[in-house]
Amino acid sequence: MSRIVVFGAAGKAGSRVVAEAAARGHQVTAVARNPDALTGLPDGVRAAAGDVTDPASVARLAEGADALVLTVGGPDTDLYTEAVAVTAGAVRALGAAGPRILHMGGGASLLDEQGVRLFDSPDFPGEFKAQAAAQIRALDAYRALDDSVTWTYLSPPPVHFAPGERTGHYRTGLDQPVVGDDGQARLSYEDFAVALVDEIENPRHLNQRFTAGY
Repeated sequence: MSRIVVFGAAGKAGSRVVAEAAARGHQVTAVARNPDALTGLPDGVRAAAGDVTDPASVARLAEGADALVLTVGGPDTDLYTEAVAVTAGAVRALGAAGPRILHMGGGASLLDEQGVRLFDSPDFPGEFKAQAAAQIRALDAYRALDDSVTWTYLSPPPVHFAPGERTGHYRTGLDQPVVGDDGQARLSYEDFAVALVDEIENPRHLNQRFTAGY
């Protein structure tokens, strides 16, 4: 059993990570800035107020945890890099007892068949560029950390990623989308949660980015 703290637990991804981890018997703390938003939590899950960009808040929640899961988002494009800095600082302060960080990233930093970032494609939608660039900066920030912090950055498919069915099946890759027979990368939020909790239970991508799809 792992002690897992999920930031952004009231969101589409975070709520599914909470449910998946709790169903497997992990000790889960669901964190939101407004804990009143944490409704319908599974039995045994603890609700907590917290802000992933506040050092005191993160330090308090990180103590005794095995994993910090970041499924946060919002209009503030500085959020992701601030979250990296604050959580990394909390982990580093705890030394060998510090938890691992698992970050729900973006798909725009994945590479096409020619090795070009999807973000750099001329067809990349302009309305998503600010958020995508912010998540790319977060990935760069993780990659710049020293070995005192253990992290994993999980990119969902860049387009076909939505709530749906939990199948429990998926395939993984590193820097290119995992595509099906039709050439498209797809994954449900439910199976994203499966992949993330699987990674907590059986670490295969320490200090790496990976992605998942059907």
